[in-house]
Amino acid sequence: MPSQDQQTLDLLAIGRSSVDLYGQQVGGRLEDMASFAKYVGGSPTNTAVGGARLGLRTGLLTRVGADHMGRFIAEQLTREGVDTNGVITDPARLTALVILGIRDRENFPLIFYRENCADMALVPEDVDLELVARARSVLINGTHLSQPGVRAASLKAAHAVREAGGRVVFDIDYRPVLWGLTGRDAGENRFVAAQAVTDSLQEVLPLCDLIIGTEEEVHILGGSTDTIACLRAIREKTDALLVAKRGPMGCVAFPGAIPDSLGDGVGARGFPVEVYNVLGAGDAFMAGFLRGWLRDLPLEQCCELGNACGAIVVSRHGCAPAMPTWTELQHFLADEDRPFRLREDKDLEHVHWATTRQGTYPELTVLAVDHRSQFEDLAAELGVDIGLVPAFKNLALSALDRVAGGDPRFGVLLDGRFGFDALARAGDFPYWIGRPIEEPKSRPLAFESSADVATELAEWPLNHVVKCLVFYHPDDPADLRERQERQVLRLFDACRKTRHELLLEVIVPSGMSVDSDTVARAVQRFYDLGVRPDWWKLEPVEDAAAWGRISQVVGQNDPLCRGIVLLGLSAPEEELVASFQVAASFPQVKGFAVGRTIFHDVARQWLTRSIDDEQAVTALAGKLTRLVTAWRNAREQGMPT
Repeated sequence: MPSQDQQTLDLLAIGRSSVDLYGQQVGGRLEDMASFAKYVGGSPTNTAVGGARLGLRTGLLTRVGADHMGRFIAEQLTREGVDTNGVITDPARLTALVILGIRDRENFPLIFYRENCADMALVPEDVDLELVARARSVLINGTHLSQPGVRAASLKAAHAVREAGGRVVFDIDYRPVLWGLTGRDAGENRFVAAQAVTDSLQEVLPLCDLIIGTEEEVHILGGSTDTIACLRAIREKTDALLVAKRGPMGCVAFPGAIPDSLGDGVGARGFPVEVYNVLGAGDAFMAGFLRGWLRDLPLEQCCELGNACGAIVVSRHGCAPAMPTWTELQHFLADEDRPFRLREDKDLEHVHWATTRQGTYPELTVLAVDHRSQFEDLAAELGVDIGLVPAFKNLALSALDRVAGGDPRFGVLLDGRFGFDALARAGDFPYWIGRPIEEPKSRPLAFESSADVATELAEWPLNHVVKCLVFYHPDDPADLRERQERQVLRLFDACRKTRHELLLEVIVPSGMSVDSDTVARAVQRFYDLGVRPDWWKLEPVEDAAAWGRISQVVGQNDPLCRGIVLLGLSAPEEELVASFQVAASFPQVKGFAVGRTIFHDVARQWLTRSIDDEQAVTALAGKLTRLVTAWRNAREQGMPT
């Protein structure tokens, strides 16, 4: 497979790259918003992300600060599959910020924090001609024509890609405040007539192959408020394909002469949906249109893809994170019975969630040390200070790292009570991190948090997967079953709203009857309720029929589920290995999350000072290694060739 440095890019976007801080309270003034969600932002950055999600090979040329926000942008772009060879770290400037809000259906206040920011410091010397030569097209935008340095950089890239046989895409991207034409508190203002801006923008028109803008942006580019007259003025200076975005009316494209009416241009069906947030919709349109245009699809189909992407994004919170994936877009286009309030389409929202999750896990082997009551019991039995336990959990993390060596197929389960320090440290590693939310041993299920579980999760880092253990049997008494199900539904809803993945662990209570269908029925029941966990954590069994039923239920209800991991139940190592032999032949079982089988005896020895820290780490690493080896051997033997 070619390296990132060698791959041809469909699109190299140039310009704005910022962190968007989106107000989470909707329907009020920006002054009254109390909390903000953090996303990558900036028009060309959004388009690069949107294009990558739609299957285009995209890259970005920009600057970010040598700061936490700059690292966030670079890391997120990598996770999205955007080529970052052109993302330059600027040690002298901070990453740009934008604070945004949703006031009502027509007002979306925003403040640009762009004083001497990194992305506006691009200069021609930053343009890597080898990078540009790898691109089939370059996207430039109006904001980066507003200052001499960034303008020269944009024009250099545009000339270079044309000389290499590529194409130039121009997003008019007019923000009057960034040209100094409005007060800084009027960032949402989309149009102020200014002949100097018109003249500046028109200078790039001969370089362009595709020009896209809203009607207001067409007005600034054309120099009047008559859309047809503006399009004709633009046409006099370029043969480029012109596309005018018209909001809920879709778009209209003009490959040649401009007719007397907008309706006589080339268009496609629109998608009437309730507008929740217009910010980012134009960038989504651009990504969708380019998905077709760069693949040489018919113009009508390019318009339809752009219209559909824009409709999806206006229904959501945020810009870049709202961009649809190709799988999601196909689902949307195939569904003629979609609701007007699109964000209430649970199937579409699930496809979006599941196809934008970060990371892939063909295998996951987890050291589970999230136990709380078990450590309390052990400390009481041994008569030792419970305050020693956090240090042991840090040793467990060290053992995991010794075995994994940076392999992201490994993970750790840690709690926030005794494992807080280890959780904080785990964030510096590339491993999967899970964290329990349930009150230990609770039945009916109770949460170890505030009365509102979403309030608790809002304080968790986004890379913490929420683990919830529920002692559940599908034949539980109705009142108990319904009470537990309500709790799981609350938790699932909270996880989606706080953007946390959910691992649902189901254990059949001891003493209750179990057959080959019991766990599958429990899993099906949760799906029937509308709960779609990202992961399942299930008991190890040596019954192939049971695994067959479980796999069938998961596959039929959620083919996008990440998979199943086996729990240990403190079983002896040889019993776990035997269960691996059966489970490993089912592709949906990705590995294990085992704890006491690995740590219990070691913890006992360490807490009584029978062994030291290094001996504890070595012992834990050895036990984990044996289980990982056993799982991989079982997988290799059990999977069909």
